Amino acid sequence: MKTLVLILGDQLSRDLSALDGFDPQRDVVLMVEVAEETTYVPHHKQKIAFILSAMRHFARELREEGLSVDYVALDDPANTGSFSSELARAVSRHGPDRVIVTEPGEWRVRRMMDDWARDLGLPVEIRDDDRFLCSRAEFAAWADGRKSYRMEFFYREMRRRTGLLMEEDGPVGGQWNFDAENRKRLPAGITPPRRLRFAPDAVTADVIDLVATRFAGHFGDLDGFGWAVTREDALKALAHFVEAALPRFGDYQDAMAEGEGFLFHALVSPYLNIGLLLPREVCVAAETAYRGGKAPLNAVEGFIRQILGWREYVRGIYWLEMPAYAQTNALEADRPLPWFYWSGETDMNCLANAIADTNRNAYAHHIQRLMVTGNFALLAGIRPSEIEAWYLAVYADAFEWVELPNTHGMAIFADGGLLGSKPYAASGAYIDRMSDYCGSCAYDPKIKTGKGACPFNPLYWDFLIRNRDRLGNNPRMAMPYKNLDRMTPAHVETIRREAAVILDGLDAPARARPAKQPDLFG
Repeated sequence: MKTLVLILGDQLSRDLSALDGFDPQRDVVLMVEVAEETTYVPHHKQKIAFILSAMRHFARELREEGLSVDYVALDDPANTGSFSSELARAVSRHGPDRVIVTEPGEWRVRRMMDDWARDLGLPVEIRDDDRFLCSRAEFAAWADGRKSYRMEFFYREMRRRTGLLMEEDGPVGGQWNFDAENRKRLPAGITPPRRLRFAPDAVTADVIDLVATRFAGHFGDLDGFGWAVTREDALKALAHFVEAALPRFGDYQDAMAEGEGFLFHALVSPYLNIGLLLPREVCVAAETAYRGGKAPLNAVEGFIRQILGWREYVRGIYWLEMPAYAQTNALEADRPLPWFYWSGETDMNCLANAIADTNRNAYAHHIQRLMVTGNFALLAGIRPSEIEAWYLAVYADAFEWVELPNTHGMAIFADGGLLGSKPYAASGAYIDRMSDYCGSCAYDPKIKTGKGACPFNPLYWDFLIRNRDRLGNNPRMAMPYKNLDRMTPAHVETIRREAAVILDGLDAPARARPAKQPDLFG
């Protein structure tokens, strides 16, 4: 039986389930650079270049191994621009008896796949994606009957199941979670390590030229592109992180610093999310460092929790709750996304830095995403679909299965608490405590209202006031509401008035705004 195996751009792993049983003498791999996938949101130029270059390198590696690969490039004049039509063309070219594909990461692509057998008149086998440590069925079984889906309980179950950081029946170190030790501001005198980056080879250089021409209007810089685009280099990046950055990752994983876009973070999420690295090997590399005395437990546990716990957990939530999940809007947020998310033109130094890092690197670490750009979107009541499309567009590691729950549930609480027990709302004091951004800002986080006040301060209290009916009974919000109740009516009125001025100003014309901002929805 001749088989056509379709490999998607985020499935660049030789261990992919669709390749199980592949016969090099008979079967064909199909890989397609799909125009629809590059533009359904205006993806960062580096993100497009990273994925396309990694795809081309992976195809070359398969050919060198002796596999037959039918590769349709983006600039191929015959490229129709969609998965379905390119698959149909490949079926006509090769005459297979069946099509095999590994399940996709995104709901919209899975719905597309469900029609292929009918449209092609061929059997289409959609195999489980066993690169993850928890299958969709296993997560659904874990979630069945639970009133809430708290990540901590899922994470403990995954630790037991995998044996990672376990001693007999209990966690190494006697506790499951060392997060309380991982909230330090970066002190003066500690310089993050220079990170291993990779100069573009000829394949990547060609892709960069293509992206620069075809996607000139998209967000982001291409200068300084340094992502690994092969498994070999991704493994080097992992080893460099474990040796140079992991020992201090735990202490400073929540810190932010001006001009330091990477700090001690791993920078491996793009490689995990397209298949160049596998989650188990990444976790084992960190655990080995701990057991060898090369990294402390708080750093290694915190890192493994992000992958074994959080990454697997949000994927489970995504597939359990979609498609209705994306439509929820528990706080009824309906303000358009401010233009400065694209331009970086804001006097708020924390936002300007986070967006500049994103523009420069197609990357920002989790606290920049959650407590700066996400926190502002939450407090300002930005429409969920717009801020989610922005996150999906601008980060090299962003695919909907991981981006949507993180933004929808964690950052903006649009799911009403399904994923997180409370909104991650904060005033300027949090950003001041965890960063050096405020020292050179036009605003002062210590000023609560009036001239020079950090906009996060009135926006925070205004957010609580606006959403009291929805959040007032949340036990984790009891303290801020008690503090709100201690305020005089005059002070509350000042907060509301100043917040209204800030929010109204978001809709004012921005400096040097282009005639048309990027279309978030293609």
